[in-house]
Amino acid sequence: MSDSFQSLRKAAKLSLSDAADFLQISEEDATAYEDGVRPPPLPNVLALKGLGGLNISNQTDNFVSSNSNEVKKIKFIDLFAGIGGFHIALDDLGAKCVFAAEINPYARKTYEYNHKKRSPDLFRKGLFASDIKEVEPINIPEFDILCGGFPCQPFSQAGYKRGFQDIQDNRGNLFFDIINIIKEKKPQAYFLENVRHIKNHDEGKTFAEIQLQLEKLGYSFKYKMVKASDHGLPQHRPRIFMVGFKGETTKDSTFEFPEAEPLQMTMSDIFGKPCNKSIGYTLRVGGRGSGLMDRRNWDTYAVGGDVIRLSSKEGIKMMGLPSDFHFPVSETQAMKQLGNSVAVPAVKATARNIFDYINKVSTK
Repeated sequence: MSDSFQSLRKAAKLSLSDAADFLQISEEDATAYEDGVRPPPLPNVLALKGLGGLNISNQTDNFVSSNSNEVKKIKFIDLFAGIGGFHIALDDLGAKCVFAAEINPYARKTYEYNHKKRSPDLFRKGLFASDIKEVEPINIPEFDILCGGFPCQPFSQAGYKRGFQDIQDNRGNLFFDIINIIKEKKPQAYFLENVRHIKNHDEGKTFAEIQLQLEKLGYSFKYKMVKASDHGLPQHRPRIFMVGFKGETTKDSTFEFPEAEPLQMTMSDIFGKPCNKSIGYTLRVGGRGSGLMDRRNWDTYAVGGDVIRLSSKEGIKMMGLPSDFHFPVSETQAMKQLGNSVAVPAVKATARNIFDYINKVSTK
């Protein structure tokens, strides 16, 4: 039998709506899989095969338990979660968020509003922490991948580039909370994100220290500067992605980041009218020189003969967030949160390669 989403769904005797509920995905995603717009993630394929009584014995143990009809989802934690860009990307691939942490009260409000249906246990079971420094690593549920866009202001041009020696509020040293969690929980992989300037901060010493600390724990360290525009979005937004896997050295790792993809939309698509720019200005990190009360011309565009200032409505599209994403906060807070978030398609493409690599390594 074909492994198309439609054939697997029908073998499982599910309507499209029921399949979406069963897989805990949106009907929009289910329709995209059904129509062949994009392939369904492996965990979803295996779940439908198991429900339909089809053979899944050739698949990896990362997703299938000893009971061939029981599918084990990749589990991840979402640290310094912001509004949940990592959460959306990995959840869309069929993974499950088992713990999250975000200290900013406005970002927490946005996170809960948009993720309480995706991951209800986070909020029902008290697994959405505020201050990660108050969480004992041993109390975090077991997980496979640690995700975190650890605070970037200490390393960015928008925040003085203070780095680990952040004298204002010690944000830079939050990286060592990541180290403590990895040391205690020993996940299969980590996926970290930061501003591109972190690579050259303090003449490269900060980045070298990050690599050293992760390698000392027995993980590889692979990195790449990834642009949102490399994954279909109309803003450059260069960021450093760092990925590593337990039990291998950096030298021996064969993990590869995804190749760049064609631009999927322009700013004309974002505004719905002809715009003077194809690729927009990068949504700024909410730090020094980018305060919302100190707006500059990076967020104004000539659209259909008018000068229009970018709003959170357009920002949602520029970050690749779902069309139903909502900000239950002020517009000022919404724009700040967008500036601190991650480009979802870029994270999703990299996460897909991480999943595939975990599968490959586990079957060696």
